[in-house]
Amino acid sequence: MYEILSIAILVTLATSAFICIKWRNLVCTGPTPLSLLAFCAILFTSGLDVGLIMFPLVEFPVYAAEDQYSFTNPLAIEFGFWGFLVWAFYFLTTFYFCVVEPKIGLFQLKPIRWINNLIIIATCAFTAFLFLSYAPSYIEGITPVQQYLLVGFIVFMAVVSSTDIRYVKVLSVASSALFLLLTLVMLWASGASPEGYLASVANLSGYFENIHRFVSPISEYHGWYLFWWFAWSIMIGQFVARFVSGLKTWHLMLALLVIPSIAIALWFSTLYYYFSNDIPVTGILRGAMVTLGIVFVVNSLDSLVRLYTDNLGYTVEKLGRNKYLVGNWLLIVILVLLYQLTPLKIEWVGLVVIGLYGAIYTLLFRHRKELLKNFTQG
Repeated sequence: MYEILSIAILVTLATSAFICIKWRNLVCTGPTPLSLLAFCAILFTSGLDVGLIMFPLVEFPVYAAEDQYSFTNPLAIEFGFWGFLVWAFYFLTTFYFCVVEPKIGLFQLKPIRWINNLIIIATCAFTAFLFLSYAPSYIEGITPVQQYLLVGFIVFMAVVSSTDIRYVKVLSVASSALFLLLTLVMLWASGASPEGYLASVANLSGYFENIHRFVSPISEYHGWYLFWWFAWSIMIGQFVARFVSGLKTWHLMLALLVIPSIAIALWFSTLYYYFSNDIPVTGILRGAMVTLGIVFVVNSLDSLVRLYTDNLGYTVEKLGRNKYLVGNWLLIVILVLLYQLTPLKIEWVGLVVIGLYGAIYTLLFRHRKELLKNFTQG
């Protein structure tokens, strides 16, 4: 399984590099172009969830203790699992849906269309399941009943937000701003001096010095992350491609690799300062982290719900508001329970996505002459 994953990563990264060299100055524009700020906010909040906020505090001690991560520091490992190189997956799919798919329409083929939407729905439910699983670690004293009620409420809010694309845009920009604000508040509360914080940030160099190690799974846990990113990749590219506003290909690549990674780096460096100086995160600060994490979950879910309902034609206009809300809420909640009560894993979804990549690559190769002709004319 991990051999397949490693090959898929290498092919994906090589394809991304090839596109950036071959069509570096091709202008990419989606059907609903937004400003670069709004585009990056939607990309950032649609592709991440509560794990970004809460996981580092739990994972830093593991990376510091286990030998398989000893080649660099815990901050570099955490950043490598979330930032920079993994966003090349999103670049590839964003470019595809912005430039290639409108010309050839492979995702309009019935088998690909249905597989794609089943992947979106399964990953959407996994995002909610992940919050359900880790809620006791985030919220002290929460009972199982409260866990399920909270997840049900989060799913409902996401479905409501998905009813209008304006809600998705506003929530994405607002939560990105709140994320940066929380980073500043956490940094201030830590009492870190500028020199101390910069020393924490400097640990990120360990990632770039060892970037080649992150191309294939370092551990089973890293493999789980990479399957998760593959599961997200097609749907995130499909969603955010709508909002690309006249960026050249190499600008799009830089935007996706660098801009979200800056925010991730600043946040992780702040949390790493807490970890390395044994500063506990409690009270209001922890409550703020949980609250923002919930907003991130809603952001992730509303984008996915909006995507699969648009793809399948099950829109608010067609179903009516009440049927849309109840139907999507029940669908996601039932799938969350399936993750909870069956052996269903996100790794399986990731493997299906890799298989879908293989099918798309094969079809593109078969239609390469037609595709190159369209590029030349376009």
